[in-house]
Amino acid sequence: MTVEPRTSRTGRHHYRFRSEWDLAVAPAAVYACLGAPDDYPAWWPQIRQVTRTGTGPDAPDTGTARIRSFLPYELTVTVRAGRRDPEARVLEVTLTGDVEGWARWTVLPRHPTGTHLRYEQAVEAHRPLLRLLALPARPLLRANHTWMMRGARRGLRARLAPHEEGI
Repeated sequence: MTVEPRTSRTGRHHYRFRSEWDLAVAPAAVYACLGAPDDYPAWWPQIRQVTRTGTGPDAPDTGTARIRSFLPYELTVTVRAGRRDPEARVLEVTLTGDVEGWARWTVLPRHPTGTHLRYEQAVEAHRPLLRLLALPARPLLRANHTWMMRGARRGLRARLAPHEEGI
């Protein structure tokens, strides 16, 4: 995983995250699991709660998520569905609230029957405590995100274990 602050006039509040994993599961099964955000708290320990707030043709798919990793604070974000491309196997959302930006899963085939999974996120911290601690706590914030993504990888692997291929 790489973590890079984005450079801009207020660069100390911007973060870019990227994680990549290989899974011994067919891409279709991985994409289907990631496309069900209501189930994230069941397999991703740091996603504490997901609540849908809008669905259907007249309202975009939106919801709120409560997130907490090992640091003693909780983030609340509103998540709005963005790109959902089953052929390219890309899922993207926009985030507003304590952080603002976007997150994207890209599910790629990996020979012979596995998956290469990429998670990318670009956000700006809006929560006052995160903004205040942007410089002195940057290493802790990076470690917190790394811990969160390890939980996601472990949880997703366990969730998809019944679909695991022998590769």
